[in-house]
Amino acid sequence: MYKKILDHINEAVLLFDSHFKLIYINMAGEMLFAGSSRHLLGCSAIELFKSAKSAIIEDLRLCQQKNEPLVDRELLLDLVERCITINFSATPLSEENGNTGEILVELQPVDRHIKISKEEQLISQQNTARMLVRGLAHEIKNPLGGLRGAAQLLDSELKDPELQEYTRIIIAESDRLQGLMDQMLGPNNPPIKAMLNIHEVLERVHQLVQAEASGNLKIELDYDPSIPEIYADKDLLIQAFLNIMRNAEQATGSDGKIIIKTRVTRQMTIGRKRNKLSVKTDIIDNGPGINPEIASQIFYPMITGRADGTGLGLSIAQSLINQHNGLIECNSTPGNTVFSIYIPLEKDHDRRE
Repeated sequence: MYKKILDHINEAVLLFDSHFKLIYINMAGEMLFAGSSRHLLGCSAIELFKSAKSAIIEDLRLCQQKNEPLVDRELLLDLVERCITINFSATPLSEENGNTGEILVELQPVDRHIKISKEEQLISQQNTARMLVRGLAHEIKNPLGGLRGAAQLLDSELKDPELQEYTRIIIAESDRLQGLMDQMLGPNNPPIKAMLNIHEVLERVHQLVQAEASGNLKIELDYDPSIPEIYADKDLLIQAFLNIMRNAEQATGSDGKIIIKTRVTRQMTIGRKRNKLSVKTDIIDNGPGINPEIASQIFYPMITGRADGTGLGLSIAQSLINQHNGLIECNSTPGNTVFSIYIPLEKDHDRRE
């Protein structure tokens, strides 16, 4: 009866004897440690948790010594192929003489919860920053139009070519600022979605960047041809991927290397929604990497690591991918910067908005 209940909960439940030998593990525990109970039972805690100096081992010893329940949060659990973050709970099961006998351990993976929380905070901060910038851009555009109009009128009244040169500078700079404001405002039209192949978008972006690049920039393609069509706005996706690819091309220089890689990823959580299937596109470059001081802010408007950059490309790209219920993530070290773009594959290609 109790075994049936324990086998249907999501937390890993383990029972150790007084010598820290495993004497019970539920199904969630078997999945966590990637082994059957037949192979895991009898293992010591040190074998399971990889080290006698593990924080989990120290907690088990403390629980046994004090004969009191113990809870520890966000501990690293080193598994065979990965390292995950868990919440740990140990409860001593006292014997009749009052000594600690067995210890009941619960392990709750929290990587997904931490990731969801960080993503929600990131998306909220980006949306707030984007709204502020858009509001600022709107406020600037109005007097900018008046300034340009006044300069045009003055230019038509002046007869001296030298004085006209100054008014034309004002007009040219007004136009430049107008273009910058339009970039800050980003696309205003709602997405026009249709079924499309993600590789058509990437091939167009590949051709554009290759044509713009100087020198010996090398672009490698690693496509998964089995990826089904997605329901998306082709032009908006081209703009988003183009912004990221241009960043990669500028970071690597004329002799750099960029890899475009596509795969299907399963059970990807974006915000609070878990998507069974998503298209994952990695844009990988071998440039110097992103300055750690701005790494956590690169999707905010006006944040850039280049002296000639506007800091709008990645912000706009994130906004465009968000309109497809997707997300862009970045991991960067010198020589290996990876932008991962996730776009959900809607169930049954559901086209409802």
